[in-house]
Amino acid sequence: MINAQAANPFGEQSKLLETVAAWTLGLLWVLPLLYAIWTAFHPAEFATRFSLTAPLSLQNFVNAWHAAPFPRYFLNTFLLVTMILAAQIVLSTMAAYAFARYQFRGSNLMFMLVLMQLMVMPDILIVENYNTMNLLSLRDTILAIGLPYFASAFGIFLLRQTFKTVPRELDEAATVEGASALQTLWKVYVPLAKPIYLAFGLVSVSTHWNNFLWPLIVTNSVESRPLTVGLQVFSSTDQGVDWSIITAATLMTSAPLLLAFLLFQRQFVQSFMRAGIR
Repeated sequence: MINAQAANPFGEQSKLLETVAAWTLGLLWVLPLLYAIWTAFHPAEFATRFSLTAPLSLQNFVNAWHAAPFPRYFLNTFLLVTMILAAQIVLSTMAAYAFARYQFRGSNLMFMLVLMQLMVMPDILIVENYNTMNLLSLRDTILAIGLPYFASAFGIFLLRQTFKTVPRELDEAATVEGASALQTLWKVYVPLAKPIYLAFGLVSVSTHWNNFLWPLIVTNSVESRPLTVGLQVFSSTDQGVDWSIITAATLMTSAPLLLAFLLFQRQFVQSFMRAGIR
């Protein structure tokens, strides 16, 4: 019998190259994060030089917290991502269920139009969205930031692919029990798609938590600005750029997303693997 390694002499070299590439990409990603952590926890004079004797300090976080109204920015951002996610889940669930279980005239064409939205960059629509918000007298509000993102083509696609795998026998059983279409959706389809909802929720929250350009354009007051726009305060000071305070503020802003991903990374990866094989 031919040895498997002899039959594939390039197998070990291929695995070695994959390992080297993975470590290289990992280092390229983690080095900026390590630099930010180092700079945030040390005095400003150690921002550009490394020293094992450098004293640890939380003063940069204290200075950053008092330099901008972070409580208001956190509240605005939390309200924004919650509002967008709630709207996306409701609308995407209804649309995905219709595309997955109902055959109506033009359904395939409509679904293709939905998929085409995935190829449109949101920045292209900024002018039209701004004019719409101005027409509705919604400028400088949290609703104006979130309204253009209430519908999600990505969410519709993910949920449709999941709903199509649900056996139709479950629909028939629910109908026999007297359940309406909405009851079937809520009690049968939604529970089976919980992993997909979790993965989509993490993507949606991280996307709109980090969104900068559209909130910057449509808002002009502290009362409605999210964290990403609030961070620009630290890059527009008369004293120049203080990297220690900037990195501290950045870590405070990104910490909730990092913690959420670390807590749910397994479910996140498994959800997309399940969605990809359908």
